Amino acid sequence: MPNVIAVLNPKGGSGKTTLAIHLAYALKEHGRTLLVDADIQGSARDWSAAGSSGLPVIGLDRPTLDRELQAIGGDYQWIVIDGASKVEKMVASGVKAADMILIPVQPSALDLWACAPLVDVIQARQQATDGRPAAAFVVVRAKKNTSIAREMRRAVEGYGLPLLPHTIYDRTLYARAITEGTTVQAMDAASEAANEIRLLTNRVLEAFDGV
Repeated sequence: MPNVIAVLNPKGGSGKTTLAIHLAYALKEHGRTLLVDADIQGSARDWSAAGSSGLPVIGLDRPTLDRELQAIGGDYQWIVIDGASKVEKMVASGVKAADMILIPVQPSALDLWACAPLVDVIQARQQATDGRPAAAFVVVRAKKNTSIAREMRRAVEGYGLPLLPHTIYDRTLYARAITEGTTVQAMDAASEAANEIRLLTNRVLEAFDGV
């Protein structure tokens, strides 16, 4: 069975597609990886069509996502879901399908508040399935040289989910990579952006090794 990671946030423009693409691209170095575009907008599919990443991308923007993945997932070690926005049934299906959920959140109270319904769904699922899936917040699109880590850690305390220490900063290289259908790792493997993704990927791998 594949390891399934869902990148979910009900708020549009949260940076989840960029995070899902880069995480999936990194994970393909650790086993056969599939990126699932579960958003009807199809941004991950558009990214795939714009370039030649070598990463397989399929669209599954139906609330039967969790059941359909069971049928097609056997050929993959890793599946990364780019989750839907504002579609309750799709979000719930993504939660059911996942072994791990990453919630990208920009360093803004408004963005954090928008995640409250998603956290409720995750925690209800955890209570019914002995703590699965694991879930954590990831700060994305942060400005450099700001004291966001301590502020965000304090802000998420009331949600009962951890905040990963690996911040994804607001860098033009991410925007360029998505526009060109590639990734920051492929464009410049020695860049700070590529290192951010590498650190986050290592944390994900460690979490699955510990299961």
